[in-house]
Amino acid sequence: MRLVYLFADEFTNFQEPKIGMAAILLLEKLGYKVVIPKHTDSGRTQLSKGLLKNARQKAIENVSLLKNLVTEQSPLIGLEPSAILSFRDEYPQLVGDALKGDAELLGKNCLLFEEFIANEIDAGNISADSFKTDARDLIVHGHCHQKALAGTASLVKTLSLPANYKVVEVKSGCCGMAGAFGYEQNHFEMAKSIGEMVLFPAVRKTASDTLVVAPGTSCRHHINQNT
Repeated sequence: MRLVYLFADEFTNFQEPKIGMAAILLLEKLGYKVVIPKHTDSGRTQLSKGLLKNARQKAIENVSLLKNLVTEQSPLIGLEPSAILSFRDEYPQLVGDALKGDAELLGKNCLLFEEFIANEIDAGNISADSFKTDARDLIVHGHCHQKALAGTASLVKTLSLPANYKVVEVKSGCCGMAGAFGYEQNHFEMAKSIGEMVLFPAVRKTASDTLVVAPGTSCRHHINQNT
């Protein structure tokens, strides 16, 4: 049984734990042993507000805790794109020279949930045989961090694995939330207007039984509250 680590980011852990629980159940059903290692939160909220000293401490703590644990064979899998991708993007620049090499190596083995699944599909370790054959239509909105740093190909590949799932990616830019931006009162109307450009109309046009998929927590909330 292959061991994988799950990063219980602050958004999943405190706001949407059911998503984390579902991810663990799915991985276990597919034959993986899932362990949540000791770690702190990602520092994404501090980074988004320019609190770099605080974010640096989070990065140093996480790299120190995980550098001797996470490997290519036992990667760290994350659910919230902005949180797990911090390991690959900002951490090597934040931790200082002493930990930079460790941070870079760690970042290479930190994967989005869908990146891990897509890699396992390519390796022949996961197949459609493990999934239902029900026909479902899905539309997908990719997270901005994901689009910028990893792309959405693995997301579409993973969702397309069940034999009769039809996946359409919405050609949208930012949903309008931009992390905490759209939650703030003075940005509320602007965030809504950005969502109304492409994303919200695309969601409203779908049938009631279409699954609307968005990896980002703020994207999900924005779509849910406005459509």
